[in-house]
Amino acid sequence: MARAVAADIPPGSFVNLGIGQPTKVSDYLPPDSGVVLHTENGMLGMGPEAVGDEIDPDLTNAGKIPVTELPGAAYFHHADSFAMMRGGHLDVCVLGAFQVSERGDLANWHTGAPGAIPAVGGAMDLAIGAKDVFVMMTLFAKDGTPKLVPHCTYPLTGLGCVSRVYTDMGTFSVGPNGVQVIATYGVSVDELQGRLAPTLRRVEAREGHQS
Repeated sequence: MARAVAADIPPGSFVNLGIGQPTKVSDYLPPDSGVVLHTENGMLGMGPEAVGDEIDPDLTNAGKIPVTELPGAAYFHHADSFAMMRGGHLDVCVLGAFQVSERGDLANWHTGAPGAIPAVGGAMDLAIGAKDVFVMMTLFAKDGTPKLVPHCTYPLTGLGCVSRVYTDMGTFSVGPNGVQVIATYGVSVDELQGRLAPTLRRVEAREGHQS
């Protein structure tokens, strides 16, 4: 999934990678892509995850994962970082999700379950501030429940904000025209349609294997 997301980020974009799976996208960005990574805890020009002797405990992303810095990296106040997010200065953000609706509504901060700990973070700011919102998630929850749905049943993060959804079984575009299948991985469109409620449009669909 991370490789597929990285391949779809336009060269030269300013990008925020959410906590969890989205952080893996940095490992697949070509060095000559010109993509500049932003993290809401106050860094621009973030590099891939740090390992071994590269680890600096004072240099982490918003998920507390040690990261590297690229030439020209800059640091700034948390408030300035959120101003970048809210001000429409980010081209793409990549987030995880509990649910995404066929119209691009996003639910990723709370399941609504009693006792569940909400995790808002900067997701609401990113969802409405970034020009494109990409979501990375498994297509089905552990109990087999679909996470790509006609309407979100969990508390919403943002309305109509998601443009593309990357999953372990397929890549989809979502929005006013519903769900379009961009690619499938090890499964046919018909098989997916049998398990998903939204109507899957086959525009641009291509079947293959997950890389």
